Amino acid sequence: MSLFRDRFFTPGDSRKRMVWFKGGILLIVAIFTIRLVDFQIVSADRINAESLNKRSSSRVLPAMRGTIFDNSGQVLAKSVLKYNVIADPANVRAFKKVNADGSKVEISKEQAAALLAAVLKMDPIEVQNKITGTNRYSMVAKRVDASVYEEVKKLDIPWIGFESLASRVYPNGAVAGALLGWINQEGVASAGVEREMDECLAGVDGKEKFEAGRDGIRIPTSAIVTRTAKNGRDVVLTINRDLQYYAQQVVTAQTNTLRADWGTAIVIEVKTGKILAAAEAPTMDPNVYGEATEAERHARVFETAFEPGSVIKMVTAATLVDQGLATPSTRIVAPYGMDLPNSGGYRVTDSHQHGNDKLTLTGVLRDSSNTGIMRLGVKAPLETRYSYLQKFGLGAKTGVGFPGESAGVLPKLDTWDGIKKYVSMFGQGIAQTPLQTAMMYQAVANGGVRLHPTLVEGCKDESGKLVPIATKPGVTVLSPQSARTTIDMLEKVVEQGGIGKTAAVPGYRVGGKTGTAQITDPATGHYGNLHAISFIGMAPAEAPQYVVAVTFFKSRTKSNSIGATPAFKAIMEQVLRTYRVPPSTTKSANIPTEW
Repeated sequence: MSLFRDRFFTPGDSRKRMVWFKGGILLIVAIFTIRLVDFQIVSADRINAESLNKRSSSRVLPAMRGTIFDNSGQVLAKSVLKYNVIADPANVRAFKKVNADGSKVEISKEQAAALLAAVLKMDPIEVQNKITGTNRYSMVAKRVDASVYEEVKKLDIPWIGFESLASRVYPNGAVAGALLGWINQEGVASAGVEREMDECLAGVDGKEKFEAGRDGIRIPTSAIVTRTAKNGRDVVLTINRDLQYYAQQVVTAQTNTLRADWGTAIVIEVKTGKILAAAEAPTMDPNVYGEATEAERHARVFETAFEPGSVIKMVTAATLVDQGLATPSTRIVAPYGMDLPNSGGYRVTDSHQHGNDKLTLTGVLRDSSNTGIMRLGVKAPLETRYSYLQKFGLGAKTGVGFPGESAGVLPKLDTWDGIKKYVSMFGQGIAQTPLQTAMMYQAVANGGVRLHPTLVEGCKDESGKLVPIATKPGVTVLSPQSARTTIDMLEKVVEQGGIGKTAAVPGYRVGGKTGTAQITDPATGHYGNLHAISFIGMAPAEAPQYVVAVTFFKSRTKSNSIGATPAFKAIMEQVLRTYRVPPSTTKSANIPTEW
């Protein structure tokens, strides 16, 4: 300290003081010069980048998901833009607004909140609370539609902004609801066609960067799109929306009448395997999927397997015919009940009390006799019958590609005991989905060739051209002659059967089969008092074009297929009318049913 005092404050030493003073000034100038060079040249890029990072923000440019169409071009699912209305509370203040006549008026914070509340249909106090504070971001309203967005924009409030996001809309509500699936709140395809075709439907979001001033307001000229949004592509289904709607209405009404747990109806185009309708009740509205039960979110047509009951008698009869082990006129005596050999006294009976009926194979199908089909079915070795069940599609997925599809249940042959090898002939001990059952009948209607069902027609490419979904070749199940013979027998079910007659469609030849399946009671492990009732048929029988399959699970007002035939008839009539199928002009084959 004394040295500093001596050099700078000693009287009479002014030149030394000036030299030291100038040196100090030069040192300070040198330091600032070095720092200036560093800021402006050496570190300029780094500093500019850091500054830009502090000023810059980014937002997602949402890609639009592709549209799902029915086979006639009707929209089943589409994406629309929705908007979140956001505020910057830290910058909320009064602002001036220019009127139409050019005059300016000052809008207070409270007035702005009231204007916003009126457009958003919210409480003004709630809006005021959301725009008050020191935060730079506040959600005022979520997912408003385009009309509301435009009205808010017209208010021209400088501290109000928007976030755009794509929203999925299903304009037909619950029509084909579980079949279409839904998009969850995170934007993930969660079920149905939405999930199956997600790779086609999903787009790729874009990204935009922009700069904001010190007040946090976006600088309009600073926006730079760093990645352009790429919209998803469209999907076309084989479903016909109007037919789907009608079938769904019929199934819903009949499910309610029967007080059943659920019901399904499927329409198949015979020569293509296309699914024209896949209706069920109860179902869900994908627009409000959160309101649906877990069961309603599943497409039972594809996902639910159960013992089919007597509709499988058609497969047993077709096997016998195709193997040359029986003809439609082969005779049998069918008692009311039979004790199965090597079964420990297991007894099988028919659905109604009767004596020893003298029936042909055709008569067995007409009356749906359990004892009759067993007595004839044993003519075919168990291995042969098992192989036909496999060829008809049991135990394997259909190939439709629907998420969660069930393969049904066909236990390995070496596990079959003395009971299963008999009861399997009339649909017990095995399980299948409504779609699998429908495709069994499609195989017969199609001259013995089982096709893989098609739900998705294709995905459009970037140019809008439809690229069909690849399908596997069909499986030959029966010879054409055996298939024709089986159809002839199924016609007698509708012409002469006590229940089958109620499935007849005036003006058309119809072939089909009833099905009444007992349902196991989980509490006891034995069959209970409720049934799955079905009717599956085809028309026109002389040259089948369509198969309709209806099922109602746990019917409580009807215990046999008399509860299913009204729905079958109504839907088949609508199908024939929709596709303008000419009425039949020929008669069915003359086949005896009794002897």
